Amino acid sequence: MSSHKFQTEVNQLLHLIIHSLYSHKEIFLRELISNAADALEKLKYLTLTDDAFKSFPFDPRIDISFDKNSNILTVADTGIGMNETDLVENLGTIASSGTRKFLEQITGDQKKDSGLIGQFGVGFYSSFMVADRIEVITRKAGEDKAYRWASDGKGEYQIEEASRDGAGTTITLHLNENGAEYASRWQIEDIVKKYSNHIMFPIFLHYEDTTYEGEGDKKKEKKENKVSQINQASALWKRSKSELKEEDYHGFYKTLSHDTEAPMLYTHTQAEGAMEYTTLFYVPAKAPFDLYYRDYRAGVKLYVKRVFITDDDRELMPTYLRFVRGIIDSEDLPLNVSREMLQKNRILEKIKSASVKKILEELKKLAEDTERYAAFWKEYSRPMKEGLYMDFENREALLDLMRFKSTKADGFVSLAEYKDRMQTDQKAIYYITGEREANLRNSPLLEMYRDKDVEVLIMDDEIDEVILPQVGRYKDIELKSVNRSDAAEDLKSEGDKKAEKEVEPLVKRIKQVLGDRVKDVKASTRLSSSPSCIVADEKDPTVQMQGLLKAMGNADISSVKPILEINPAHDIVVRLKDVSDEAVFADISSLLYEQAMLIEGVKLENPGQFVERLNRVVAKAL
Repeated sequence: MSSHKFQTEVNQLLHLIIHSLYSHKEIFLRELISNAADALEKLKYLTLTDDAFKSFPFDPRIDISFDKNSNILTVADTGIGMNETDLVENLGTIASSGTRKFLEQITGDQKKDSGLIGQFGVGFYSSFMVADRIEVITRKAGEDKAYRWASDGKGEYQIEEASRDGAGTTITLHLNENGAEYASRWQIEDIVKKYSNHIMFPIFLHYEDTTYEGEGDKKKEKKENKVSQINQASALWKRSKSELKEEDYHGFYKTLSHDTEAPMLYTHTQAEGAMEYTTLFYVPAKAPFDLYYRDYRAGVKLYVKRVFITDDDRELMPTYLRFVRGIIDSEDLPLNVSREMLQKNRILEKIKSASVKKILEELKKLAEDTERYAAFWKEYSRPMKEGLYMDFENREALLDLMRFKSTKADGFVSLAEYKDRMQTDQKAIYYITGEREANLRNSPLLEMYRDKDVEVLIMDDEIDEVILPQVGRYKDIELKSVNRSDAAEDLKSEGDKKAEKEVEPLVKRIKQVLGDRVKDVKASTRLSSSPSCIVADEKDPTVQMQGLLKAMGNADISSVKPILEINPAHDIVVRLKDVSDEAVFADISSLLYEQAMLIEGVKLENPGQFVERLNRVVAKAL
């Protein structure tokens, strides 16, 4: 026997689990059954595609038994099994690099969430919620040796050679006080029907049945050992849609995703004709925890003729739809299809293209319910916006699904709604980008649009700054950022242009003072109550984009300078024309620039000089 210490992250995880972090203990059985089903699917695939396993005896099943007197629960399968190396890798460590983030997230908010275990792929360890000790006896298919793994979850585990008839894994839980209730036929049946009814392999429950014979004093108790199948063991997605109910779809979703909450929506397609395939896709009510991880786990499983092929291929769904969970089952792919073939397979590409369109159609239907779609947008706005950048084929459909905050409406509005509200002579869809919604709504850049009753979309998500310039247009209408110097040109009247021209001498004086701190100084009637603002030149990155580039460390933005715009009608600017004291003129000109930078959320290079200037001007005024 050899003793091993758990990986540090596993120790932390076990501590959290054992101390009742999760509110629904029953999910431990769901996780053990799901792991058993995975093992069976892997072996089934080998028996169909690998010559070395084609004659391998394979009787797929999961067996659950219990002993109420001894508080023991056992889950066994006839799947692929494990050898000693597999035991160390699978039960002694956690391979996912997202585990540390998971632990930080859990310990940070201390929320009880029964769905977290399944979402994070660490389900085996959930058994320590209900067991003082766990023993695993397993034998890998094609190998002669079997091994026993055992642990009390307190930092160490032991591995030794054992014996087992045939390939597969048997997990024995020595239940504690919290788990004693699960050594019960009715509890087990309820949990299996709730979470695992549509696992594609039969689940058998072994139990002792008590009956009575005779009557009165002659009545005798008779005990009989029985075995009964307690799940449907069917590929739900292959059943006719007409015979399935919403609860059937929701139940299968929980089996598939390990989520305890019902999905936001689902769509079931059974295609016939030139290509035969079935798809069943779900959108979770809450975004998967790894949605923004580089090593996110793909959510769609591929089957061929109901035979599991892979659940680890990101080619099955575009990256921006990585939150989708579901099944693709093809009748036309070969069973021995390799991952390399998958990446270039025309049949799969056509299925993928049709599937994406179907999902977007379902989201369009969902959008008809404003409240439900708002919930969707809250969870998935960012990946959907990523789709605008990477999925040119479906860009128009994606644009119709976009939602943004607006100066003319509460909540979110669509581009179609904005278009319907446009003024007769309005030539563009205007938007403003920046870090905080409150700051953007109070930005001087909106003053002209507010005065002229022109709607502006508020875009406070940093991804908007990256995506919108790439899109450019919506139904032949230009998307225009008010953060740029040319945005207001088509809204200016002849009177506006005349007022701007009249202060050109003042503009030149201010530009001389500011020097290379700015790219240019212009008079602009886009302002009404503010004396100045900064904007970006047409081809330069905006302030927010500069921040993003700086954070990524892959661009030199020191040469990018803003354009200062001054309001010809503002009292400060009007009075500034008559200031002859060059020192005072320089101070006020600099303050016009610096206050505009502060309003835009830019950190001043020299706050000390700004304060000195401000103090001098205030003292002069007093």
